[in-house]
Amino acid sequence: MSQSALSKRPADAAGVARRAGPTTGERLVRAAEQSWRPLALLLAALVVWWVIAAAELIEAYLVPSPGATLDVLTSKAGYLWQHTWVTTYETLLGFAIAVVVGVLAAVVMVHSSTVERTLYPILLFAQVVPKIAIAPLFVVWLGFGIAPKILIAVLIAFFPVVISMVTGLKAVDPEMLQLSATMGAKPWQTFVKIRFPASLPHLFSGLKVAVTLAVTGAVVGEFVGANEGLGYVILQANGNLDTPMLFAGLLVMSLIGVVLFVVVEIAEKLLLPWHASRRDTSATTTF
Repeated sequence: MSQSALSKRPADAAGVARRAGPTTGERLVRAAEQSWRPLALLLAALVVWWVIAAAELIEAYLVPSPGATLDVLTSKAGYLWQHTWVTTYETLLGFAIAVVVGVLAAVVMVHSSTVERTLYPILLFAQVVPKIAIAPLFVVWLGFGIAPKILIAVLIAFFPVVISMVTGLKAVDPEMLQLSATMGAKPWQTFVKIRFPASLPHLFSGLKVAVTLAVTGAVVGEFVGANEGLGYVILQANGNLDTPMLFAGLLVMSLIGVVLFVVVEIAEKLLLPWHASRRDTSATTTF
């Protein structure tokens, strides 16, 4: 049989076997295998926490018991939810702005070496400046409203987005670009069909880092000047030596970061099913 005939054979022809996708039971088993280790580590940390509190190895006003923290989470659920929503809103808005501006900046930098050489040192300088040090300036300039918190979240989340996007756009196979140019593709067609899709795996890697940093940025802004949000809750609890509330605020803040990370992870899986790390099915020959 000729090579051309082989290339035209359908996937379900004799000699070609398509491996079926995993069943629901297999997915559950895989999820359990992937999650039992972090769950076991979390359980061990809770046990250590409980032992320290029960044995009074550390004073209760320094490290509250898990029970006292849980009691705050349940009895003050409404209060915590109100401030959690504020922090989540600031985080999401700051993250969205960072993604839009970061992607646009990366595209411009990749297509203009002059812009890249001009902007890259500035971006690096802005990244290494401690945001907690300049946050009071934003409060002075923008007031005690939501704007300073969003701005700090943008500044913290922006750098991972732009760096990952630049890396992705530059990682395209040069032969693919030469092929598209040979076939007469216009620059915007090459970007839409080749460069941008190829950069998405790198971009999502940066997004997963950026979304967790955006939570930190929003909370840092609330530390400096705010009357609502989890940063405000943590700051007030620290001033009043209310460590159960302090730990509750920290747990909720961590939960926000974990949930947003998982959301980005799910979006990556849905949008990039073609990527090698996301493939569940494959075609294999039986010759």
